[in-house]
Amino acid sequence: IFLPFLPMLPIQVLTNNLLYDFSQTTIPTDNVDAEYLLEPRRWEINNLLRFMLFIGPISSIFDYATYGKMLFVFNTWNNPSLFQTDWFVESLLTQTLIIHIIRTNMIPFIQSRSSWQLSMTTILIMCVGAILPYSPLAPILHFVPLPWQFWPILAVTLLCYISLTQLIKSWLVRKSWV
Repeated sequence: IFLPFLPMLPIQVLTNNLLYDFSQTTIPTDNVDAEYLLEPRRWEINNLLRFMLFIGPISSIFDYATYGKMLFVFNTWNNPSLFQTDWFVESLLTQTLIIHIIRTNMIPFIQSRSSWQLSMTTILIMCVGAILPYSPLAPILHFVPLPWQFWPILAVTLLCYISLTQLIKSWLVRKSWV
């Protein structure tokens, strides 16, 4: 509401959705953890509701942090293309990576690894998202190169996002709500 421009242009939203959807096409190749198959489980809709209520807002926290970073650290009030490029890259990377956190009750990448196909599409799409602002498609998508300071901040943001999501998910698991 308070931005003088759209956070992402329609072509950017569609590209983001297309890339994310492609990254998720390999989910059927993934397996659940062996421990999950030891006994039949009842479908508990309240557990799903709790999961949504506790995990869902985490992404909003990081969305607001991204807005704040772009507006107040990188001063993008008058540079919508830089804001939109950042928002595109950051949202694509976070949503593509987070599937690895929510796919298991264990610690992802350490105690439970996704299928190699899901891992490869995750890596591929994250790389494509990072490269697009520097590619020949950048002008078509209204992207601009991101400043070098963006990348270490993004790395910290991704680490904090997956850590907080894992922490809350582990708490929900301990409460037997997941």
